[in-house]
Amino acid sequence: MPRRCLLLRHRSQSQTGNENLEVLQGFHLQTNNMAILDDKGRLFGKVSILDIGAALVILLVIFGIFFYPSTSGSVAQIGVQTKPVEVDVLIRGLSVRDPQSLVSEFQSSKKTNIIIRNQPYGQVDVKSVQVLNREAIVPQPDGSVKAYLDPRFSQALAIDLLLTLAGNAHISDNGVLLGNSKLKIGTPVELEGLTYNFNGSVIDVKIKG
Repeated sequence: MPRRCLLLRHRSQSQTGNENLEVLQGFHLQTNNMAILDDKGRLFGKVSILDIGAALVILLVIFGIFFYPSTSGSVAQIGVQTKPVEVDVLIRGLSVRDPQSLVSEFQSSKKTNIIIRNQPYGQVDVKSVQVLNREAIVPQPDGSVKAYLDPRFSQALAIDLLLTLAGNAHISDNGVLLGNSKLKIGTPVELEGLTYNFNGSVIDVKIKG
């Protein structure tokens, strides 16, 4: 190979090497000039560290809601089942002018709003409603006694009612929960509808299913 060709080839390789060296030096200069966290709180000058922190907080909150729910009524509570229940509510001495009209309202709407310990729950189904007749014990000539309908009670514009309410409730180790309120025998409840609002007492709780 002629000497001139060797010199040209050597010069070409030198120029290529110098160009590669300049590119590498430029890259190192850019890397050194670009700090990991700039004065505006951005990683590599692109992503804000505040945005990353906010995203992590949101993810932790979502994770906590679904996997570590509190006792305030999350649907994902561990150890809590949802089952249908029936609740008998007794109302004594309810003052009402037209008892049959009230009974008809229950039978037509088939719904009522229930309030437990001043905590509104919402609507539940009215499965049945029954007017309870008060009876008077009358002694008989032979020493026995018989029960007869007490006419004084019907004239006093007051009735006793027995309502059976139905709905779905949370079942836990502490009992039946409607919303966040426990529902047990003896629990006072308030029932409200279009034309009525009165109080009663739970006398039976049946868990179905």
